[in-house]
Amino acid sequence: MTSAIRRFRPVFALAVCFAIAAPAFAQDPQTPPQPAPQSADPDARVDALQPDFTLASLPTTLRMPAHRLSFRVTHRFTRPLGRGDFGDLLSDFFGFDSGAQIGLELRYGLRPGTQVGVYRTSDRTIEIYGQQSVLRQRDTTPISLDVIGTLEGTNNLRDQISPAAGVLVSRKVARIAALYAEPIVVFNTNAQPRDVVEHNNTVLLGLGGRLRIRPSTYLVGEITPRIGGYDPGVNLMSFGIEERAGGHLFQLNFSNGIGTTLGQLARGGIGNDSWFIGFNISRKFF
Repeated sequence: MTSAIRRFRPVFALAVCFAIAAPAFAQDPQTPPQPAPQSADPDARVDALQPDFTLASLPTTLRMPAHRLSFRVTHRFTRPLGRGDFGDLLSDFFGFDSGAQIGLELRYGLRPGTQVGVYRTSDRTIEIYGQQSVLRQRDTTPISLDVIGTLEGTNNLRDQISPAAGVLVSRKVARIAALYAEPIVVFNTNAQPRDVVEHNNTVLLGLGGRLRIRPSTYLVGEITPRIGGYDPGVNLMSFGIEERAGGHLFQLNFSNGIGTTLGQLARGGIGNDSWFIGFNISRKFF
């Protein structure tokens, strides 16, 4: 009995997450859905093409309303989907029986256009960040532009401190897609001593997009090629499908690595023949 419980523990955890989100999906069949009231703060209104503050792992230019909160859970199972044959994969319940790297994030709107947050993964990496909106896409402004800065460290910020700074550029296309280009410099990505390595920092170019295929359903994809400096492994890629329901967003994704912080993205994926299933769940409190 104990081994059975351990075997299906990830499934139970996923079921709990669905149970938390379920009230947002459920409606009384006798009561027609009511439109959400329009907030006086434009940042608090639903952005149909930018429903979340991240793609799979890369940040977006979605603005956080002042003095509001958002919470996110990331989950990356650590079993490669291509290991063994299909019978092996099925016996491991498509990787759900494996361990996972889990992340918890809390984001806060410090003031209009300014957001800060903290994100911690279960490998004891902590990322503290701040993001400032500079431009918003309007009739006379073709893009949105934010600047972002992070402070990241392993072993609960005790080891390998890797600050980062970058620019987030987004462009909404018609009413069906949002595209992103994000040049970011991540410092101290190489764990080796600086005096014995050629490159200690990484310049990456995050590229991604979100395609709206139904009113609340999206396809999402991203890739983070390294264009300078330290670039081990392969470029980390992710793609997935997600559903929005009120302030909830659930995303099922597939990645060739398990990294989710900027420092982890800069260090690359595991391999182009090693793909991992995962999910993100986010909740906006506004």
